[in-house]
Amino acid sequence: MANHSTIGDDYSLTRVPQEARRSLWSITIIRVGALATISQFILGASLGYGMTFWQAFWATFLGSVILQVVGFLLGYAGAKEGLSTSLLARWTGFGRHGSSIIGAVIAISCIGWFGVQNSVFAEGIVQSTNGAISLPLAATLTGIGVTILVIFGFKLLSITASITVPLFLIAVSIGIYQTLKGQSFSDLLATQPAGEPLSIGVAATMVAGGFIIGAVITPDFSRFAKSGKDVFWMTTIGLLVGELGINMIAVLMALAARTSDVANIMMTTVGWLGVLVVVLSTVKINNLNLYSSSLGFTNIFDSLFRIQLNRGMVTLLIGIIGTLLSVLGILERFTDFLVLLGILVPPVAGIMVIDYFILKTHRKILDESRQKGQLPANTEKLGWPTILAWGCGGLAGYFITIGIPSINSLVISAVIYYVAKKMERLYKTDIHADVA
Repeated sequence: MANHSTIGDDYSLTRVPQEARRSLWSITIIRVGALATISQFILGASLGYGMTFWQAFWATFLGSVILQVVGFLLGYAGAKEGLSTSLLARWTGFGRHGSSIIGAVIAISCIGWFGVQNSVFAEGIVQSTNGAISLPLAATLTGIGVTILVIFGFKLLSITASITVPLFLIAVSIGIYQTLKGQSFSDLLATQPAGEPLSIGVAATMVAGGFIIGAVITPDFSRFAKSGKDVFWMTTIGLLVGELGINMIAVLMALAARTSDVANIMMTTVGWLGVLVVVLSTVKINNLNLYSSSLGFTNIFDSLFRIQLNRGMVTLLIGIIGTLLSVLGILERFTDFLVLLGILVPPVAGIMVIDYFILKTHRKILDESRQKGQLPANTEKLGWPTILAWGCGGLAGYFITIGIPSINSLVISAVIYYVAKKMERLYKTDIHADVA
């Protein structure tokens, strides 16, 4: 097995061995940190501005169930095989070259969002110092600071999350108390929303679409889980606290304040604690953005050029790039592109789940190589069923607006991939029969 003594490598191109697996707390606190963010607050407030409490609850529940199913299935596969999303994709439908495309989509998406979130982080620093630190300087300090944390890998991510997540939840709790004190809970449950009505379908789309990329990259972190049971609790607790919990609290705040801008209300209500909420939120999510981006890039170079880069050095480079983008202030124009890339991610989940759990195309070689602690010696090329399913799923996500677009694309890609692979197998069987 490869030597992983080099700082930052973190088993980026190999299986995570059992002796390197982490506790349930270590993986769960990272998952909670990915969901319990200020952006989740904003999402919940948007629901509370256009829906009653119970309408928002059922929309959030529906979206959360979808995320739980996708996150758990892919997370289970990642834990069993000890592989990140982009590496696992090599043997779940995408092959060597297809997995590099997935790695590129995830890496570019995550580095883009890293830059966007870093700008938010820096703005919080500027506000907390009353402008004593300029935005470019703050963005440089915050970007490089987070990059250094991520270079040291999963262990330091868990330690950081263990500090920032409780502090974030304490700060949020104080803000909630200040905003909701004097309000009758039963009255809030019966309160009609102040804004334009939202349908259950649209709201569930907002919930599921908001974290679908996070669900797809679950293996990046679940590969350190000791068992499938740990993956289940990691994803379940993450959704209960970060998705249902934060969302529904924000819904109550929106109903009480009669506005969707509860993040601003909380910041003005609790002062510097509001700034702390923003800072802690962005630290947590940017750790994960940069980590997954680094795994994607190492897979690209290994897949296309057979070059095994050290993940720590890759992290340093893309952290500098993401920081530079936020300092230059060009990311506002980049956001639409990132949203477009997001359409390509849900079909990946559909294809991988069908291939790994139902078709089991490479389960035999995965099982055999896992016993040796190695990767399978061979990988297939990117086949036409994958290209067809991925393309149709992406188009469905973009053009079909009925229902939940991200889930439409996931389901359509899964069905098309299943049918196409069955047809491919029948065709190959007929060819062999004719030759015989």
